[in-house]
Amino acid sequence: MNTIRFSQRIPDGDNRARNVCETCGFIDYVNPRIVAGAVVQQQDALLLCRRAIEPRRGFWTIPAGYMEQHETAEMAARREAMEEACADITLDALLAVYSVPRISQVQLIFRAVLAGGFAPGPESLEVKLFRWEDIPWNELAFPSVHWALNHFKNVRGEATFATFSNPPDELGDTLPSVQADDSPI
Repeated sequence: MNTIRFSQRIPDGDNRARNVCETCGFIDYVNPRIVAGAVVQQQDALLLCRRAIEPRRGFWTIPAGYMEQHETAEMAARREAMEEACADITLDALLAVYSVPRISQVQLIFRAVLAGGFAPGPESLEVKLFRWEDIPWNELAFPSVHWALNHFKNVRGEATFATFSNPPDELGDTLPSVQADDSPI
């Protein structure tokens, strides 16, 4: 019986150590995970989900999660909204692409509108629409949720806009120390 054993080494033609099978030379590439989600609007309010799972259980987030095999980013964003908020959404445009290297994530965040009702899914303790001034800024789960909400506000009502990326010098390592401005969307 052959035992598969991997060792860390730099494969020929590469520039970094990888897990390489000592028997057959197979290279086990470990690549970033892709997250898809949406900032979902209904009139003058935004949909947030209180997380029922770790990490950051009990904190608020936009509906988002890991893409699955064989789905588009758009399909993943709609699926995550349905799983987390029992919400049917209509995607408008790609709002932002965020890189969070500390946890090897690339996040694709869309702008969307709510196309019906909503309710907590199995990954959410509660789901709620928040007017801008009522968003629980100190209870948001991740830095990218802050970024996405603020980027959404910057282009609300605009038909076309440039897709956003991480704020300058931000890699998602810590939560922002300053909340968004408090003017209504």
